[in-house]
Amino acid sequence: MRVVMFGYQTWGHRTLKALLDSEHDVVMVVTHPKSEHAYEKIWSDSVADLAEENGVRVVIRNRPDDEELFQQLKEADPDIIVANNWRTWIPPRIYTLPRHGTLNVHDSLLPKYAGFSPIIWALINGEPEVGVTAHMMDEVLDAGDIVLQRAVSVGPRDTATDLFHKTVDLIAPVTVGALDLIASGRTEFTRQDRSQATFFHKRAEEDIRINWDWPADALERLVRAQSAPYPAAFTFHKGKRLEVLSAVVSEAKYGGTPGRVFYREGDGVVIVAGADARTGANHGLAITRVRTEDGRELPATEYFRSMGGYLTDRA
Repeated sequence: MRVVMFGYQTWGHRTLKALLDSEHDVVMVVTHPKSEHAYEKIWSDSVADLAEENGVRVVIRNRPDDEELFQQLKEADPDIIVANNWRTWIPPRIYTLPRHGTLNVHDSLLPKYAGFSPIIWALINGEPEVGVTAHMMDEVLDAGDIVLQRAVSVGPRDTATDLFHKTVDLIAPVTVGALDLIASGRTEFTRQDRSQATFFHKRAEEDIRINWDWPADALERLVRAQSAPYPAAFTFHKGKRLEVLSAVVSEAKYGGTPGRVFYREGDGVVIVAGADARTGANHGLAITRVRTEDGRELPATEYFRSMGGYLTDRA
């Protein structure tokens, strides 16, 4: 099939690579310009560079809603559009233009975790699996019929970085497998159960601020979800920002006020956690490694020279 690809960053790059290695013919690529946004500088393999290296025409757009692009797409005469990590709305006259419509590749197990940063949100929420879904695009974002879906398990110590590598390796088999089904003549696919759908927004500074009212297991997952190269989860100690680089749920239960710097346990320093910590029924978050405001990384046991005082969500 003749394919036009819409994509950006490493997800788009992997998709384009899979298409170039397949029997399908990539006739044009549409991608976004480089961005200085913190999350868009991560996993930033260039779709444009890969396309140009392979002699594929490249069009750069923030939004795909102008007449010039529409005419270029008509001239390219694609059988299908394939999209992965395209960051803005694609209008109906574009996604319905090809004979087979548009296949969107999304890094979650739809219908759950539609929208943005699905791996990070899924890890924070303690999901047992993450994955990649190829679905037909329709008027609702990430809501079209599922053509192919594959999952991988989330390990107890997996970080968002680990899960990125697990899921990005699924892009090629899911994308090419879905295209092969479509090329074979299949037109009926699996409808999404919209009663199970969830939709998440982009990550921002506020989303990595530690709230000590959260239970310790959720905070431990937040720290893993904000693994390098993502911005680290942070709190404040004595008015200065403190990034939490690694942590575990405490073995013992600790009572008191959320955020209290309480006790050394193993290689960590336990912080009281949970809105109902006053009951003494909660585990704490044992922080093991931190980064200070001036960029120093050190074990928590070296940073917290004495117990007492509080970690807070504001300076």
